Amino acid sequence: MIAKVKFCGITNLDDAITACQLGVDALGFVFYSKSSRFISPNEANEIIQKLPPFISTVGLFVNQSKLEVEEAIKACPVNLLQFHGDEDEFFCNQYNLPYIKAISMKSGINLLKCIEDFRSAKALLLDSYSEDARGGTGKVFNWKSIPLNTSKPFIVAGGLNPNNVENLLELISPYGVDVSSGIESGKGIKDYQLMKNFILGVTNAAV
Repeated sequence: MIAKVKFCGITNLDDAITACQLGVDALGFVFYSKSSRFISPNEANEIIQKLPPFISTVGLFVNQSKLEVEEAIKACPVNLLQFHGDEDEFFCNQYNLPYIKAISMKSGINLLKCIEDFRSAKALLLDSYSEDARGGTGKVFNWKSIPLNTSKPFIVAGGLNPNNVENLLELISPYGVDVSSGIESGKGIKDYQLMKNFILGVTNAAV
């Protein structure tokens, strides 16, 4: 199976359309105001309205209030929510939308327990741990720490780029991969060649 590909931190229409033309499966929009890749729900909605069909759209939140999440998804009706903070299952599962939960791959993390803690999640997104940022760090974690044949799909993030994604997919077979800084020329600005090469890396691993 070819891994699903999500490009996260989309901030403008040109990057979104280019990603779709290259064959991305999902686009992520960061609704967390402290992020350097922040986009307002209204701005994201303007982009989403111009996308071709069959592209999943994801709204990303980090330790935000229920009201903030509700207002964001009212202004921008994304297909999927992504919670990247310390949210519990009850918080994530109260918006009548499917969600994925990001897990920081700290030393000693028990992913089997995380699966139990977030039974309602569509998938768990495994990201590198950082004290300074929630995602987009460009740092890789130990992929060998990911258990195989679990009951919950995994999406791997954290330091992926065109030079290493094929290596990851040859080592394990996650449901999907998620990239942000690894395809950028600047924070929030995607690079055409890096995006293209990332997609090629994913497809080459499936051959």
